[in-house]
Amino acid sequence: MEIREAIREERGMQVSLLNYRKDGTPHWILFRLFPIFEKEGGQLVHFVAVEVPIAGSRSCCSQSSARGGLMPGACRNEVRSELDLRCTLSVGSNNDLDNKVAEGEERREAGDMEKQKAIDGANEILLKLMHYSKLTGRVVCGNRCRPPEGTIPLPSSLCTSLGRIKQSFVLTDPNLPDMPIVYASDTFLSLTGYTRNEVLGRNCRFLGGPQTDVETLQLIRQSIQAEKACTVHILNYRKDGTQFRNFLHISPVRNSSGKIAFYVGVQIDEAAKDDAHGLCPRMKLLGAVGAVKVAVRSLSSSVGPSSCSSS
Repeated sequence: MEIREAIREERGMQVSLLNYRKDGTPHWILFRLFPIFEKEGGQLVHFVAVEVPIAGSRSCCSQSSARGGLMPGACRNEVRSELDLRCTLSVGSNNDLDNKVAEGEERREAGDMEKQKAIDGANEILLKLMHYSKLTGRVVCGNRCRPPEGTIPLPSSLCTSLGRIKQSFVLTDPNLPDMPIVYASDTFLSLTGYTRNEVLGRNCRFLGGPQTDVETLQLIRQSIQAEKACTVHILNYRKDGTQFRNFLHISPVRNSSGKIAFYVGVQIDEAAKDDAHGLCPRMKLLGAVGAVKVAVRSLSSSVGPSSCSSS
């Protein structure tokens, strides 16, 4: 239960565990679990588990002796080969570990030496992950960055589901002052040229400019006030000041209790090439909106940053 709670709360933890080998023989380990976050957006990427055999336990086997008894439970392939360790990648997956003491098996607690080995091993793996993540363009770190003022991070399970939607879109929270953006897709960032930190916490009006039609903006505001969807063609501006014609669809997103948790805004650059699958722009907009609604409704009725904080 302690491990499950740590995973649910997206935090690190350390505990002595009684594990079993393939042949059924028991062995005590010190189990250290810690999360890895995306440096820019603060989203949970995966968990890393480090296992250290506890002295006096029959766990000091040949597999763990190659590196002073350190057994990482999860790391990238590059790290695994460089450290010459036998480990398994664990991205967004939670392995249930049973922490019960077998009948007749005396509980063993880790000493200072095992605890230091676990800390050193975790730090070494984190450094390697941070190094190799720079090559992928998705830099990670061991601590979640602070969210923009006035916003609360979305649940990682929701971010994971939203990340699978390969479309330009943002989520805004109508229950927070000035309806700030609380999620921006990678495609949206590519379209507008902004980084995630530059977008989160801001109202979508920053995409407007001198030639943005005021009447279209008023139509959007009226639709939001009426809690209705709307589709418009609007002139927007990228970070570098260049214009693009935005085919925009905005729709309320309700949670499982029927309350509006977010508004989703889906964008299509009208100058972009036709869809490879032959979908018309309107179908692409509605498809993305539908995927977002499914992701939100699949979670509990408390979904939505502001509603979570008020419960």
